Amino acid sequence: MTRSSRRRLRTAGALAVTGALALAGCGSSDDDKDSGSGKTHVVKTAMGDVKVPVAPERVVVLDTAELDSALTLGVKPVGATHVDAATGFPGYLPKGEVAGIKDVGEMMNPNMEAIAGLKPDLILTSKIRHGAKYDQLKQIAPTVMTETTGHPWKENFQVHADALGKKAAATKTVAAYDAHAKEVTTALGGPAKAKATEVNVVRFVQGADIRIYGEQSYIATLLKDVGLGRAPISKKAKDGFSYDVSPEKIDLADTDVIFQSTYGDPKKAKQTQTVNSGLWKNMKAVKSGNVHVVDDELWIQGIGYTAADQILDQMKTALTKKK
Repeated sequence: MTRSSRRRLRTAGALAVTGALALAGCGSSDDDKDSGSGKTHVVKTAMGDVKVPVAPERVVVLDTAELDSALTLGVKPVGATHVDAATGFPGYLPKGEVAGIKDVGEMMNPNMEAIAGLKPDLILTSKIRHGAKYDQLKQIAPTVMTETTGHPWKENFQVHADALGKKAAATKTVAAYDAHAKEVTTALGGPAKAKATEVNVVRFVQGADIRIYGEQSYIATLLKDVGLGRAPISKKAKDGFSYDVSPEKIDLADTDVIFQSTYGDPKKAKQTQTVNSGLWKNMKAVKSGNVHVVDDELWIQGIGYTAADQILDQMKTALTKKK
């Protein structure tokens, strides 16, 4: 099944459920379109129970995961923050879907006046990003925060879906993703062959050490869902997130396959220095042609089901490519 087919399937399913509920005159929060009635429902959040509109119409999202969730569920936010000012919203998202969304500032420093000016009826973010700004945000609109971002993205997606009144659409999204992951496993030769292929994800980060991603990260969940093996170093990651190394220790990342991304300037992120070193060139994955350069915005920053579908497609292409 192609990516466009999966998106059509999710959209058609969501529209069908919405239509059925409208015909039934149902007052449920699940894909209910009774937004003008003032009806609310309670969403459990990291900051306690929050009353939100049954079907919010003016949503502001303050991180990439929330933006991915909203668009995946067919909700176009009126405002969103950006991570990289040079590129704006993540490039993997369809331009038609992000067109018209107002940029309300850098992700860690959102512009409160710009947010308030949009007159939102719901704000989506996480405590780890904006917990300190919660009191300000909730004065503007009901604010739904998950505890953190990244690894618990699937659980967070369900919170977003509940807040947006899109729980039925979320169920179809998850089913489509699960089927897609199984397709990739099959393409790799089945579960046993997938598990026998050990993979590392390496990220060069401007202003920081090189990250070898551990098992408690967004991208690790996708590798696990496909059934791929992980190199032993991934289990040594601090707090499960990443094992950070200098260019002089990059050989610790060696394994069968490496997916490589860069955040920031390649030179300042030590990518240029590292990939030209003898240590890098002598690694097994490099010698066998199994290092795959991937888009950081998609693989690391995306954090959602729309990103995941594209990553799975790229993963399948890279791992089935004839050498």
